[in-house]
Amino acid sequence: MSSAGIPHFDLVIAGVGGQGTILASDIIGKAAVMERLPVMAAETHGMAQRGGSVVNHLRIGCEFGSLIPLKSADALMALEPSEALRHLEYLSDDSIVIVNTEPVLPVTVTSGISSYPDIEEIIDYLEQRFNVKAFNAVQLAKKAGHVQAMNTVMIGAISKFLPISENVLKECVKASVPKRTVDINIKAFELGSLQC
Repeated sequence: MSSAGIPHFDLVIAGVGGQGTILASDIIGKAAVMERLPVMAAETHGMAQRGGSVVNHLRIGCEFGSLIPLKSADALMALEPSEALRHLEYLSDDSIVIVNTEPVLPVTVTSGISSYPDIEEIIDYLEQRFNVKAFNAVQLAKKAGHVQAMNTVMIGAISKFLPISENVLKECVKASVPKRTVDINIKAFELGSLQC
């Protein structure tokens, strides 16, 4: 809690271009506003359209700026497993890490120039340090009706920890996705929420 009794929650959202990282941040941010919670956000991304790293800092109840200080985030929502490793420096000792276990393989891996880290080793490394919830969000999105709902699966998973009601988050999902995909995204949210 902040000094004024407002809940405080710092969330790092990490993924690669095309996964819906920014949309996920926007949905959670809008939900915080609907709950009348102060919220600040900052995003950084490289060659997002080519699968580059995308990271958003989302600070609910924040009073001191939009960038989360090192070793102080309450949670990391990683839409891609190697991106979880890339942003560990922001996590406190009691952080929650929500990880999609299906990787986005860069061209250097698919062409044979380099190799991708073993997923089980990534998860094991994370679990030795943090409270980790790891699952294949891509498969859950497919089960909901479309692979592009993977980011909504992840929002559903992190919803268990946010100081925002699930109903408000769902309303923001409905308002933020194309109308024809609302049912798919709500199902994706619900499948994600069952993981935590």
